[in-house]
Amino acid sequence: MDQALNILLARLLAHRFIPRKDPLARRALIDEVFRESLERRLEECGLQLLENPYAEYIAVGLEPEMEDWVFGEGENWLSNNMGLPRDAIALLVVVWALIILPKRERQIARASEAGDTQTDMFVTEKPIVRGDEIAPGIPEDAVYADFGKKLGGKSRFSMNLGQLAKLGFVIRRNKMIHEGPLLDLMIDYAKLAPRIIEGALAEVLKLTGTRIAVDDDNADEPEADLATDNLPQSESEEEA
Repeated sequence: MDQALNILLARLLAHRFIPRKDPLARRALIDEVFRESLERRLEECGLQLLENPYAEYIAVGLEPEMEDWVFGEGENWLSNNMGLPRDAIALLVVVWALIILPKRERQIARASEAGDTQTDMFVTEKPIVRGDEIAPGIPEDAVYADFGKKLGGKSRFSMNLGQLAKLGFVIRRNKMIHEGPLLDLMIDYAKLAPRIIEGALAEVLKLTGTRIAVDDDNADEPEADLATDNLPQSESEEEA
């Protein structure tokens, strides 16, 4: 098991993320003893495993108590720990809202439909749908038309989108913006979703036809504009 752990840890640290369908990633998700050993190894280094059942990848990130020690010395920590300018953070939140919120609604709806069926005598758990089938992507031109001028104009929009792609948040393909490996891992859905849904982006998202859903348990979260102070790995102490 030690060799398998070493291989998985080395791959996570070298590549930053790996698909959850990878054999070692699957083992970490279903083998409780292996998972505990992995998390213990990561914790010893001030790291944590990043995964959620709706994401297509797993990754590693800093433990919250380590963020000040790692990022606190530089000026970038005043806004975020990924070195992103304010307009790039705002673009990240917009893209997350346009891709992850409707994706999560579709995934929850499909899971509910599978759970409600009475046609099977022995109901089995249905796998969560991931990938382009459930998150088909959004046109770059449409995002720019709706938000581009507020996010610094065409050149800044293109440059920031390229930076988000380089960091693994998005994938750009044929003038479409697709979910990147880290988009659903590095941002805390439970904290950010209510702030977007109840905040400044709510009306804009309705105008663009984006359907948004949130758990009832989080419905009373305080309002925020482009709130990025809850991004676990691109954290902000200022609203972008």
